[in-house]
Amino acid sequence: MATKSELKAKTKRLKEKVRALRERLDNAAGDPVAPPPKAPRPEKKVSPLAPRGGFPALPRIEGVEFATVEANVRYRGRKDVMLVRLAPGTAIAGAFTRSATRAACVLDCESKLKLPQPADAGAAIIVNSGNANAFTGRLGVEAVEAVTQAVARALSIPAERVFSSSTGVIGEPLPHERITAKLPELVARLAPDAIEDAARAIMTTDTFPKGASAEISGDGGPIRIAGIAKGSGMIAPDMATMLVYVFTDAKIPAPLLQQIVSRHVDDTFNAITVDSDTSTSDALIVAATGRSQAAPITDLDSAMGRAFADALHAVMLDLAQQVVRDGEGATKFVEIQVTGAADRQDAHRVAMAIANSPLVKTAIAGEDANWGRIVMAIGKSGARVDRDRISIRFGDILVAENGWRVPDYSEEAASAYMKNDELVIGVDLGVGDGARTVWTCDLTHGYIDINGSYRS
Repeated sequence: MATKSELKAKTKRLKEKVRALRERLDNAAGDPVAPPPKAPRPEKKVSPLAPRGGFPALPRIEGVEFATVEANVRYRGRKDVMLVRLAPGTAIAGAFTRSATRAACVLDCESKLKLPQPADAGAAIIVNSGNANAFTGRLGVEAVEAVTQAVARALSIPAERVFSSSTGVIGEPLPHERITAKLPELVARLAPDAIEDAARAIMTTDTFPKGASAEISGDGGPIRIAGIAKGSGMIAPDMATMLVYVFTDAKIPAPLLQQIVSRHVDDTFNAITVDSDTSTSDALIVAATGRSQAAPITDLDSAMGRAFADALHAVMLDLAQQVVRDGEGATKFVEIQVTGAADRQDAHRVAMAIANSPLVKTAIAGEDANWGRIVMAIGKSGARVDRDRISIRFGDILVAENGWRVPDYSEEAASAYMKNDELVIGVDLGVGDGARTVWTCDLTHGYIDINGSYRS
């Protein structure tokens, strides 16, 4: 009779043979076998920082329709694909990750936005969650082509006007046939009031769907804006971050819309961080259907141009801050204000050094008024700093200035402030006029729990 150790060794050899056979089959077919869908995860506990009142009531945007479906891309029992149909003549702008390992869908969107936008063609956006289709080589490119071309056929629009996004696990082939098989169902379900379903379908580790809106009075009628986003982890932008889709009925040419988007990315989506990690799949797409009765926006320096840009900025910032509020495991929402820097770039360096510091973030999680860690983060930032001119505040409490803690510093008062759910950390460098504000969250055991078991 074989010993226990011999049985274990035999079992191991058999497993290795099965793995080798599977790899041979995959190579012969030229397409790795997509893993079967997993059972749905247990219901997540909603972030304590989530906006009160749940998902907001967003206005209908004329010329935009949404549909969602369960395609079992990765998990069973949840909607994981959303389709947006955009009216003919819709102007589209965007911003995308600058990661060197960008996903195939990002590269496809970037190339399409460089093409001339036809005045009378419709457009579409299709998004799946559960699989990022990133670092998947030629198979990733083929998957994007298969999905976008199938959507183009289903909606009778040019393939160059179909924009796709994928979010989820990196490095696994996208089972695109599960998506294309659901297109007839998606097209049949298209409706103008299904934006909340769309926001839920693009979630991964998010604990709540994210939406924001604005409305301004245009010359001849109102102009409405509504946006949705997903994002919770892998948040440290280098363009925008996560997945964001904003829709408006404004009449505005694509080049002007792109100017606004590019102008406001830095102080919205580029001003947040959860964990210092930049995604392979970040995408921001803004679509203007032109269906408002208001007069066209043709000059960004006009009163209406400025009002529209401000409203769009407000929606972008709201969505960006909701991402931070849903940071994986987050219990604190933190605003970091840096002033007195040599220039805006140095202010950003210092703000992000503080916001991304694990020591700062864990101190915040532990409600520890350890302002020495702020000093450390300032020093490592690479910005121009004069140690003896630095001042640090927790809210309205001045804790340090002139290279030392203030004479009347109260540990009790600072510690009491750190118990708040929302915190403001102010730093003045005293060397110039540069200023920047960024938003982050704390780092808790919850972040480890979520990411330690993300693929299981």
